[in-house]
Formats: sequence, C-alpha cells, structure tokens
Amino acid sequence: MKKSRGRTGRKRRRKHLKSFIAGVNCSHKLEYIKLKKWLKERGFEDSNLRPSEFWETGRGLMTTKALQAGDLIISLPEKCLLTTGTVLSSSLGGHIVSWKPPLSPLLALCTFLIAEKHSGEKSPWKPYLDVLPKTYTCPACLEPDVINLLPKPLKKKAQEQKMMIQELFTSSKAFFSSLQPLFAENTGTIFNYSALEWAWCTINTRTIYMKHPHRECFSLEPDVYALAPYLDLLNHSPNVQVKAAFNEQTRSYEIWTNSQCKKHQEVFICYGPHDNQRLLLEYGFVAMDNPQSSVYVSADTLLKYFSPLDKQRKAKVSILKDHDFLEKLTFGWEGPSWRLLTALRVLSLGADEFACWRRVLLGEVTSARNEQQALGTAAKICQFLIEETQHVLLQISQLKRDKEKLKPQLDLVEMLRSEDLKILQKSAEILCNLNLGT
Repeated sequence: MKKSRGRTGRKRRRKHLKSFIAGVNCSHKLEYIKLKKWLKERGFEDSNLRPSEFWETGRGLMTTKALQAGDLIISLPEKCLLTTGTVLSSSLGGHIVSWKPPLSPLLALCTFLIAEKHSGEKSPWKPYLDVLPKTYTCPACLEPDVINLLPKPLKKKAQEQKMMIQELFTSSKAFFSSLQPLFAENTGTIFNYSALEWAWCTINTRTIYMKHPHRECFSLEPDVYALAPYLDLLNHSPNVQVKAAFNEQTRSYEIWTNSQCKKHQEVFICYGPHDNQRLLLEYGFVAMDNPQSSVYVSADTLLKYFSPLDKQRKAKVSILKDHDFLEKLTFGWEGPSWRLLTALRVLSLGADEFACWRRVLLGEVTSARNEQQALGTAAKICQFLIEETQHVLLQISQLKRDKEKLKPQLDLVEMLRSEDLKILQKSAEILCNLNLGT
C-alpha cells in the first residue's frame, strides 16, 4: 500500500513539474483578454498560441496544437503594427513634419510611445502598452555595480549604449518642448530621461525588421522598425529556424516555422545567430547552452603573453591590426577560434620565421615550435580567463547577499558568466589534448 502511494505521489509531482515546464496558461488574465479583443478588432484571427509563463524563459507563447515544419505560426495584420506611419497619423504628426532638422524614425517612435503611455485610458494603444515590460535588463538599464561585472568588450559596449541614450535625450529636449501645446502638464516631466530609456529599450528589444520607404520628414537613418503586439511575446531559441517577412498579398507580417513543436510546448523563433553577449546587449537576456556563444579575448589580454623585448613585436601587432586580427578573437565550444590561433601564431613567430607572416595569415603552419608556442599561449590565456570568470562569479554571489534589490540584474550577469565558464573549461580540455598531440 505504502509503495503504491509513494508512486502516485511521485506521479503527481512529476505531472505538476511537467505542466510547470510546459508552461502555465495566462490567457484568462485581464490584460491578455483585452489585448486579444483589441487585436481582433484590427483583423487578427485567433491563432493556436496562448500567452503563458514558462519556468526558463518567463513570459512566452504556447501552442495548442503540434506544429510541423512549414506551418504558419502567426499572421499579424498591418493594422496591428505600430510604425512611423502610425506616428505620423497621430496628433504628433504635424509637429514631426514641421520640425527641423528632421527627426530620426527611432526618435519619432520613442516620442509616440511616451505620449501614448502618458495618455493612459485615452490611448487607442493602451491594451498593447499594458502588456509591455515596465522595466528592461538591457545593459543601458543596469546599475554601474552590475556593468562592472560584465566581460570587458561587453562592458565597453554597455557604456556606449548608455551614452547613446543620454545623447539622444539631450539632443531631443528642444523637440520635446515644442510639443507643449499638446499637453496640459509640463513636457519636461512627461518626456524625462527614464521615459526615453524605457521607450528606447522597448523599440530596441521588441521591433521586427520591416523596411519602409524614406519620408522627407525623417532623417536619413533607415526606417526599418515595426512593433508587433502579441507576436513580440515569442521568445528566442538558437536551435530553431523560422522564415519571417511582411506579406504584400495578405498585408500581414507572417512567421513560418522550419522546426517542429509539440502540443502545449513553448513556440520559439530565432532572432538571429547571436552569441550571448550580443543577446544581452540587444535584447537583455542570455540563452543557456547557446551553440553560437563564445568568450572574447581582448587585444590587451592577448599581448600580455608576449615579451616587450621582442624586436619584431611592434611590426607583428601592426600586421595584425592592418589585417583586422586584433578583434573578434574568441574561445568557443570547439576551442580557440581560427582567428585567435592565427593571431597567436603571428605573435609567436621567431626572428628567422618572421618573413613567413603572410603564409600564417592564410592558415599555414610554419614550424612545430611556432605551433607549440601558439597552443601553449592559448592554454595560458584560457586558464587566466577561467580564473577571472570564477573570481567574478564569487563577487556576484557576494553582491547578491549584500544588495537584494540588484538580484534580477545580477542573476543575468551570473548566467552569462556561468556560460562563459563552461565554454572556457571545454576549450581548456580541447587545448590540453592538442598540446599533448604536439
């Protein structure tokens, strides 16, 4: 009797866990009911997708039927899309058209989002605005303490992203002031920095690519954005393939899958072949076991392992710089990249081999000594990065204890760094075998 009860208990637990992994349907929530009604009024046919909460990815869409390769996942009518056309036909249109110098399409969309959010109940876009994230985890929104824990190349890009939003804000103040006739409150309080940061992140993380013809009232920056309500609930997976484009015949944005998906599973799309640093920078998340992921080696780290007394060092660095071999040097799941090994081979050339540098850049091996030194240095760099990553992971766990408020941001960096550690450990193993081989 006891035995069977234990089994039933296990079965029940398993069933509960399974449903949790599969996802918890959220269609009954008022915000989604209102969004679906709003979309229906704009011609959206109810698909087999249901808003759900998933254990690993958070909010996403679940399918109520099995999907086969070649199936249409979603078709969103043009009327549901938010583009610069939408902005121009709103009360902001006249102000944008008459403003000189012309605004960028990006700023026009940011302005529209802030104005509509401020309008609250009066905004025709309210059902969509209500399901948008209140906060984002793009590097631009991270606290300085958290940005400091990012890998060097990403930290630099995060600071550039922050600066870009600050510059956009400063350069847009005069335009925001010109909108005063449209608002009862002071535009300075409506179009403040945090409102612009939120709007910028909404567009950067959620828009689909859709080319629009250039309009005279906009600057020459490409007008390629469209916000796609409901469709933007689809999460990214590096392991699926989809075809996505605006269909001129049906006047709808369509996504077709090239992968299978079981009933009641989360439906994924692929945002592109991005590594985790790019995913975090552009979208504010990290994908576990991402086959595209790699750990970057900065030029500073690379050069630390070569003697400043080498008479040809300056010339070698110059060669690498001229042929673009000091950037995008990485360790991946398959070990050091060809670019990284090529840079190491050039820097390891002996005085008697230096004349062969062109052949090295083309992938030839000059000597067993050169190869051994390049692989040995790659192993040292890999070990240094492993120790550095472990040190940062320790700092993160310490900060999590001390700064509870930063936990969501720290969790994200911890995921990135843990994934980096796995890649570096795998690379170290591969290099160990290669070094034994040579």
